[in-house]
Amino acid sequence: MKLGYFTACLAHSDLESIVQRAAQAGFSVLEVAAWPSQSREHTAAHIDVRALGPTEATAIRALLAQHGLELSAISYYDNNLHPDEAERAQVHDHLRACIEAAAMLEVPCVGTFVGRDPGRTVAENLALAETILPPLVNFAGERGVKLVIENCPMEGWHPDGYPGNLAYSLELWEWMFSLGLYLNYDPSHLLWLGIDPVSAIHTLGTNADRIQHMQAKDTVIDPGGRDRYGVFGRALDRSSDPWSSGWWHYRMPGLGGVDWRGVIDALYQIGYDGAIAIEHEDPVWSGDEARIYKGLEIARRTIQPLLVA
Repeated sequence: MKLGYFTACLAHSDLESIVQRAAQAGFSVLEVAAWPSQSREHTAAHIDVRALGPTEATAIRALLAQHGLELSAISYYDNNLHPDEAERAQVHDHLRACIEAAAMLEVPCVGTFVGRDPGRTVAENLALAETILPPLVNFAGERGVKLVIENCPMEGWHPDGYPGNLAYSLELWEWMFSLGLYLNYDPSHLLWLGIDPVSAIHTLGTNADRIQHMQAKDTVIDPGGRDRYGVFGRALDRSSDPWSSGWWHYRMPGLGGVDWRGVIDALYQIGYDGAIAIEHEDPVWSGDEARIYKGLEIARRTIQPLLVA
């Protein structure tokens, strides 16, 4: 396994400086953010996938080779089941551009979400996805690229704080796999959902090879907040911050409740030898670039000693 991080936390930095500092800090891989410039979701775009041609690709490969790094994924996490068909088409168009960029750069994975139309039932969304997602899977497969779905519930997308990305449980993972999708496994989401991150890996059984990428962040749970709000989180004042449940929040690996020794050992047991990309969403170690890099170093010190050279 090789350790790196997801570049979305450094939205205002350029790819060259990110690569240089990642190599200096002892990281081996990068999951690169590639949102469109006018995205409603994110401003991080460290590769302009729409402008990527042979010249740009050659320059990126040279930069990575110079510093001994690899790209583990090109990622653009948006709602592939968006209720507005025009916006959904734009999402798919940019996702295809990410796939083509990954193929050009020989990057194995493109990270994305399933998403959800909040105006439809779960069953209706799954039926919709079964018509929409396979063509995207085929588009990627024809170019030697795998679509990896992060298991983030994206509860902030739903007006009531319910799952906005139908990829959050083992039940839904099995459904995703049947469509040809792969898993970008993130244990932090499982912890607050009440799913054991270690058992989840073993439960995959014959589907263990569907984990093709991993993100690493941690979660802190406030039992008092959960007693007040319940597992669904705040209800009366949710609109002020749709991402604040009132009883849990993300931290850097090692500062929350995830059993990292158990998770890494379970990954070794199933034969996983891919990338681990730290996803920095820690409010304590955010705010400026210096603090962000300190947070990434905390995560590196937690995970790197668990990896076998």
